[in-house]
Amino acid sequence: MNDLDAKPSLQSRLEALRAHRAFEAFIIIIIIASALLVGVKTYAVPSWLQRLIEGLDLLITVIFVVEISVRFLGEARKRDFFKNGWNVFDTLIVLISLIPIEDTDMALVARLIRVFRVLRMISIIPELRILLNSLIQALPRLGYVAALIFIIFYIYAAIGSLFFETINPKLWGNIAVSMLTLFRVMTFEDWTDVMYETMEVYPLTWMFYLSFIFLTTFAFLNMVIGIVVNVLEEEQAKADTDDPDRSSLRNLHDEILSVRASLERLENLLEASQKTPVRPRPDPDT
Repeated sequence: MNDLDAKPSLQSRLEALRAHRAFEAFIIIIIIASALLVGVKTYAVPSWLQRLIEGLDLLITVIFVVEISVRFLGEARKRDFFKNGWNVFDTLIVLISLIPIEDTDMALVARLIRVFRVLRMISIIPELRILLNSLIQALPRLGYVAALIFIIFYIYAAIGSLFFETINPKLWGNIAVSMLTLFRVMTFEDWTDVMYETMEVYPLTWMFYLSFIFLTTFAFLNMVIGIVVNVLEEEQAKADTDDPDRSSLRNLHDEILSVRASLERLENLLEASQKTPVRPRPDPDT
């Protein structure tokens, strides 16, 4: 009977631990430390420092195993743990990191897995998850804009190959190279050098470049930004709805702003009434 009572208490304590802000902050620090270790390994370091790095890497792996265990055991229904894609991703990263392949031909794979551990930052921080989910949700809408941009690129690249190939074959030799040159123009990477070179032969080609920049950089890229921002607002509203704490905080913030605006209007009315001279009432006897 005592054992049955102990299990729920242990599960509840682990659940409270994994939801604690300090625990999340500690895991974030460990993920950052893991990323820094990956960067340090790219330098030529002394042997003693190399051994220290290997020891720290082993310690980080153990901490990740403990953290995944806490999150799994703290789940009320263990099946629900693997319904979350981020939990599956974190578990796979940690499990693959446990495979001892440092001294084999797969050592490069082991180092690559260490790099991907940085992505665990997304699964820990909700705001990063919202950003990534927004980007994924926006991809279908962005596909149509990307198709339209490709059509514009293709048309301008064909025109550039027809007229400018004799001027500079390295930049306009075929349609594929011309599209790369137009991408350089769109990103403003020394695009004026390309324009002035063709203007020496065709003085009016400035219209070709300016119209292309207007369509791609100013028009279509702003469409992309607008779509991403719109989807981000939708995901933020969805996250606020799913999380009652975030929703209540947002509502409280809105109420505070409303009260503040009302107080400012009341203050303005009081100041206006004080500035208005008070006229004496007429004496009824006179």
